[in-house]
Amino acid sequence: MTDATFTAPTQSRALKIALRWGLYLMLTVFALWYLLPFFVMLTTSLKSLEEIRTGSLIALPREVTFDAWRTAWSGACTGIQCEGLQPYFWNSVMLAVPAVMISTVLGAMNGYVVAQWNFRGANIIFALMLFGCFIPFQVVLLPMARTLGILNIAGTIPGLIFVHVIYGIGFTTLFFRNYYVTIPAELTKAAKIDGAGFFRIFWSIFLPLSLPIIVVTVIWQFTQIWNDFLFGVSFSQAGTQPITVALNNIVNSTTGVKAYNVDMAAAIIAALPTLLVYVVAGKYFIRGLTAGSVKG
Repeated sequence: MTDATFTAPTQSRALKIALRWGLYLMLTVFALWYLLPFFVMLTTSLKSLEEIRTGSLIALPREVTFDAWRTAWSGACTGIQCEGLQPYFWNSVMLAVPAVMISTVLGAMNGYVVAQWNFRGANIIFALMLFGCFIPFQVVLLPMARTLGILNIAGTIPGLIFVHVIYGIGFTTLFFRNYYVTIPAELTKAAKIDGAGFFRIFWSIFLPLSLPIIVVTVIWQFTQIWNDFLFGVSFSQAGTQPITVALNNIVNSTTGVKAYNVDMAAAIIAALPTLLVYVVAGKYFIRGLTAGSVKG
């Protein structure tokens, strides 16, 4: 054998290794660039105001202090009140949890009906609900405010739950419908022959198969509801405001020296729940999105 016989595979292997390491390097650079703002926020929240004024923006804190975090949680001013984010955090919890649960259950039932129970006008109803997903938030503000006033729940947490459930039904129905059309219709027909009714089929057959898409829907809805600002600032009042509105008030309420460390700590506290959801359940989100992508 000649040297050329060994040279070609060796060069090809070396090229593949070089390309792989080049890809890893590029992805690492992109990841560091993406994480840089969070790094600045975190390090700034752990610094004192004196160190922020005299030090570098991207430098590590010389002395770690959690005073800014304590202030952001229980002492920062959101206007005339200086209670921090704590009461507004629990407002968001009381808002997000029921709204996510209700919109997920309604979306599952709607998707089940549209996908498996053929009736006249099913496609039109689904198209109208799909159209609702693309209506801008600003368009529904006045009609929704009027509706909340008629129902006497304006400025309350139940009113905010109602708003997010109504606006989220289109998305949850879309998710579940696209998932349920991949389930063979023979299952429904066989259950009907055995005497199972509408709700029996849903609870005993479809719901146990729905874990992947339930995870997708819960993550999507929780993220949208927790991070919402427009509905929160439009349909709440003092005592019922969500954490995003309180964060905006903290950042824009200044008495004396601007406390950048408190602002950064407050921003991280407000983002932690959605960050934790994606860290814990992110891989299930991707699996759920792809679970209903192939019919069969």
